[in-house]
Amino acid sequence: MRLFVQIPCLNEEGTLPLVLSSIPKQIDGIDEIHVLVVDDGSTDRTIEVARSFGVVHFVRHARNMGLARSFRDGVDYAMAHGADIVVNTDGDNQYPQDRIADLVQPLIRGEADIAIADRQTKTIKHFSPFKKAMQSFGSQVVNFAATTDLPDAASGFRAYSAEALIRLNVVTQFSYCMETIIQAGNKRLRIASIPVTTNAKTRESRLFDNIFQHMSRSGQAIMRSYVMFKPHAVFLTLAALFGLGAAIPFVRFLVLRLMGYDGNYIQSLIFGSTMLTGALISVALLVISDMLRTNRTLLEDTLERLKEIQYDPERVIPPAGPAWSEVRPALDPVDAEPTVELQPGGADQPPKGYQTLEAADDLVSDGRVK
Repeated sequence: MRLFVQIPCLNEEGTLPLVLSSIPKQIDGIDEIHVLVVDDGSTDRTIEVARSFGVVHFVRHARNMGLARSFRDGVDYAMAHGADIVVNTDGDNQYPQDRIADLVQPLIRGEADIAIADRQTKTIKHFSPFKKAMQSFGSQVVNFAATTDLPDAASGFRAYSAEALIRLNVVTQFSYCMETIIQAGNKRLRIASIPVTTNAKTRESRLFDNIFQHMSRSGQAIMRSYVMFKPHAVFLTLAALFGLGAAIPFVRFLVLRLMGYDGNYIQSLIFGSTMLTGALISVALLVISDMLRTNRTLLEDTLERLKEIQYDPERVIPPAGPAWSEVRPALDPVDAEPTVELQPGGADQPPKGYQTLEAADDLVSDGRVK
């Protein structure tokens, strides 16, 4: 069984050594461990530091593309190189990499398709009371949308099986965390939660400027995914509310007219007509959304079959360079040369059928395995 540990990085030269040095060399049930660094437009020595620790797998963005794109491109690289399990951690060392072995065990035993680390946010000292409350509330909202019961939905320390990754499709541009949970829950994938203790804070988040921006963007991702999977719950509720708002003034108008009261009651008629229009629009949106959901389901079924062909064991690219258990960091980590340099245009080219990212708008695998 082949495990890829992918590390999205943006200027992480200071903390990346802590991350790499704590990734386990061997895990029970895992035959090969490989480390993949996804460089999201770093301008410091992140790549040099990673190479000095023996990392030979890289996906590089010419400019910052965001966490969701980094996750998607990293997964594509790992799957193209035969990953059975992909673990996503972070380059700022907030997660305990030594717990990767515990994180992947539910997947190895076949008990789960996805394992998500529970940071136990109520115990994190540098979280303010407001942030702790918002983390808990956000997890409850995601659990409602996904029909799951996860204590920490925002955690980015996760393990995915290859089968789960084939069924998940990240389309958001902000963060994959919420979207993948909602997709997994609605697709009936099994999700396990593993309690962990986070490391000390090393820097402020680069994903968002403040908690309110994070709440806004996460809320948009949650709502978009929820509407896609459950349009009836959204638009039927809106239609019912608008219908009730229309019924009240109309009934009032009819009752008063039957009782013989004079008057035009034009205000009630205008308000009722507006509410009735809203109800009809909601029903129309429901029909359209249901058709879009059906269309997406059919497209995802087709995409799953294509992924199964693309990532078939007989078609994957064997990982270049040594496994993580055979890697030894150099005495001078920053100045050391890598064992294998996966850079286009250099002496050592990546395996045929794959190119690392150099252009901002290129796909992670311009020459995907076909």
